Amino acid sequence: QVQLVESGGGLVQAGGSLRLSCAASGRTFSSYAMGWFRRAPGKEREFVAAINWSGGTTYYADSVKGRFTISRDNKYTVYLQMNSLKPEDTAVYYCAVRPTYYSGSYYSQSQYDYWGQGTQVTVSS
Repeated sequence: QVQLVESGGGLVQAGGSLRLSCAASGRTFSSYAMGWFRRAPGKEREFVAAINWSGGTTYYADSVKGRFTISRDNKYTVYLQMNSLKPEDTAVYYCAVRPTYYSGSYYSQSQYDYWGQGTQVTVSS
């Protein structure tokens, strides 16, 4: 089992910034990608961003491109820097682990095996 713990959520005004963190522990694969997803009130969970095992390749949803940045400082911690936040970014944000040997899309939730409990981000207008 892999345990994922997110932190850094909170309440911020529109135009502000937040930085989310996600730390993985427990069983660790030799290498894996990590991703961020979010679920807004009344909506399905959706892809936000992902980063491959080396940190050299990143993927973003169109809605956050240019405003959010995903990064990782080692094999077990990933960050999501969120700038120019909008009220529509309000959601519970989840991090997830995708084993490298999976061949499907980084954008697909089905490719991620382990999920954190989520952290609430609320953007006021």
